Amino acid sequence: MTEVNRTPRVGGWTRFVTARPRLSLLAALVLTALAVLAGSGVADRLGSGGWEDPDAESTYATRALERAFPDSQPNLVLLVGAGGASVDDPAVAAEANRLTERLAAEPGVVGVGSYWRADPAAAPALRATDGHEALIAARITGDEKAMGETLDRIAPSYRGAHGPVEVKIGGIVAVRHEMQTTIQEDLVRAELIALPITLILLVMVFGSAVAALLPLGIGIVAILGTNAILSGLTAFTDVSVFAMNLTTALGLGLAVDYALFIVRRFREELAAGADSRTAIGTTLRTAGRTVLFSALTVAVSLAAMLVFPQYFLRSFAYAGMAVVLLAAAAALILLPAALVLLGDRVNALDLRRAFRRNRAETPDATTASAPEEGGKGWGRTADLVMRRAPFFALGTTAVLVLLGLPFLGVKFGTADDRQLPSSAESHVVQQHIRDGFPGSPGGGLEILAEGSATPAQYADYKQRIAALPEVVRVDGPLVNGDKAYFTVLPDGESVDEAAQSLVGDLRATKAPFDTKVTGTAAVLVDSKHAIGAQLPWALAFIAIVTLLLVFLLTGSVLVPLQAVLLNALSLTAMFGAVVWVFQDGHLSGLLGFTSPGSIETTLPVLMFCVAFGLSMDYGVFLLSRIKEEYDRTGDHDRAVRLGLTRTGGLITAAAVILAVVMVAIGTSRVTNTKMLGLGIALAVVMDAMVVRSLLVPAIMRLTGRATWWAPAPLRRFHDRFGVSEGGPTAPAEEISGEEPREEVGETEETRDKATTRG
Repeated sequence: MTEVNRTPRVGGWTRFVTARPRLSLLAALVLTALAVLAGSGVADRLGSGGWEDPDAESTYATRALERAFPDSQPNLVLLVGAGGASVDDPAVAAEANRLTERLAAEPGVVGVGSYWRADPAAAPALRATDGHEALIAARITGDEKAMGETLDRIAPSYRGAHGPVEVKIGGIVAVRHEMQTTIQEDLVRAELIALPITLILLVMVFGSAVAALLPLGIGIVAILGTNAILSGLTAFTDVSVFAMNLTTALGLGLAVDYALFIVRRFREELAAGADSRTAIGTTLRTAGRTVLFSALTVAVSLAAMLVFPQYFLRSFAYAGMAVVLLAAAAALILLPAALVLLGDRVNALDLRRAFRRNRAETPDATTASAPEEGGKGWGRTADLVMRRAPFFALGTTAVLVLLGLPFLGVKFGTADDRQLPSSAESHVVQQHIRDGFPGSPGGGLEILAEGSATPAQYADYKQRIAALPEVVRVDGPLVNGDKAYFTVLPDGESVDEAAQSLVGDLRATKAPFDTKVTGTAAVLVDSKHAIGAQLPWALAFIAIVTLLLVFLLTGSVLVPLQAVLLNALSLTAMFGAVVWVFQDGHLSGLLGFTSPGSIETTLPVLMFCVAFGLSMDYGVFLLSRIKEEYDRTGDHDRAVRLGLTRTGGLITAAAVILAVVMVAIGTSRVTNTKMLGLGIALAVVMDAMVVRSLLVPAIMRLTGRATWWAPAPLRRFHDRFGVSEGGPTAPAEEISGEEPREEVGETEETRDKATTRG
């Protein structure tokens, strides 16, 4: 067989990134400074919504009602408390009417109404059952930014005591604005937590303080660059403020991953006697290729969210793809330049000596020591797992499936005020409304009727929908030309199963005019439908592209299938924990959140895409090293053992650091962000410490040399286009039976000579 020589291409890349290292780093510094300017204030331009389908019936109806009946779509609520007095007390009523008139005169505020001025039929819904609280409702106009500015301007003059009444501010606009502010504050705190802990862990892993600073530099470049990209995107499309959390987490986490593997390989080559430029060439040809493939697999998982119509999900695709590709670019361009300049000084300032008595006590996955010296524990683990492969394969799978069983009871809902801490003002207001007001004020269903109709036809339609189960009251119609508006108040929670069923009943009720239903429950129904319709396409995209990328890396048909299936299995614990903790409310006191009894519809999709991509990240690092060892030795079992020995500590260290970053994100006071951070932290730890350490070696032991099989046409395709950490490879059938070699720090020349012969 003729070997495909790709060395010139790799050498050319090495020359490109190391020809003028100082100029490269200076250019990066200038670009980073420009990114700081471009991305400054990006959080103020991001939205706090995006859960609804923009093409759904409910979205169309909401927008049409806002245009035709702006007074009927309140998004601001003033909860007026009368203390121990009745809201019907003359002094209370007089002050409430004064506040209502003041609010109606505010610029940017329309549709002001209150219990004290309401239609007698609607008044009971605006009065608490105990008679001590009532509501003033209004609508703030404009986009999210304009609404936030208006709220900031008027809120201080209404909040607090006014004579005999006490006012608290709530409503959708207050919830979203408070959520946006809370996320920005929490993100700063998360960064202050994550950065110093990450630096300490990196010093422990690398030993060298100089080497430890390199991943942080890459992460900062990726984060700042992504903020600039998000800022630019806001000029063309909506972007969710939640995406900033993913930017920070992935920017730091993946920068650490990529730098760990590149610096580790560079130090191996230096220890083997190579000079800086030769070491960089070998590093880019081996670990660099793995980093590139890893970044592509993560980006593919995140890109799948672009198929969904909700801008909440699409925002995470924008942010995630940008930060992943920027982190990879920085690791493959800036990091080599820095390493060329540093040379042996990358090992300077070994602070780890102060924390250990004996160097052998702490495995060092970054040095060039032989695996028996640096990874005895991982070698013993691999030997044990492969000796008892059926037990570990079945046992680990059973445990993971068991941990995922709670997800079978998942209930989907919408993001509301309960995302905020129980002490947040807008949460307090909405909770008072839920607990103390009849029906579900502010959570009703709205019906838009379009087309000419007579009063009798409207009355007949109103009578028919009033007779439906779970309907407490029907208000309307309000008529504006050829459009009319009905409000339906359901019994119970605004988004429970009964309310969702009522949406279907209302849409199925025939009328002599066109009707469209909106409201919280209708938005949820439409969102679930949109996600269900696009989910198969997203999963297919992830699976197909991931299979292709792993095949190009390994040349095997079975390994890509194993990778996809085991990655999916590694996420079961995360999904089970999400339901058990955040839906069912276990540990809510310890973690400091209020369970709404459901999971926001888009969150499982987001968490799957992010966690699957990160799992593939670690999977690619392990598989590429196993493949390199197999190509070098031809011994399948030994390749699995050496692959785990040489990457086990490194993958675990990377996973722990990424988990620390995600836990820092999980300290957020917003429940969705807390769920995202803690859930993905759990998934990352389970993947690195259970799936990569136990399940992968057990499965690969059971499949044996068949692991590397591929039909002849696919072998030829891989020979032409495939790559691996070990460089060009040949099919397993053609590997010579030469004795395995133990050296880790072999030179590029000797490793090239170890390629297979035909």
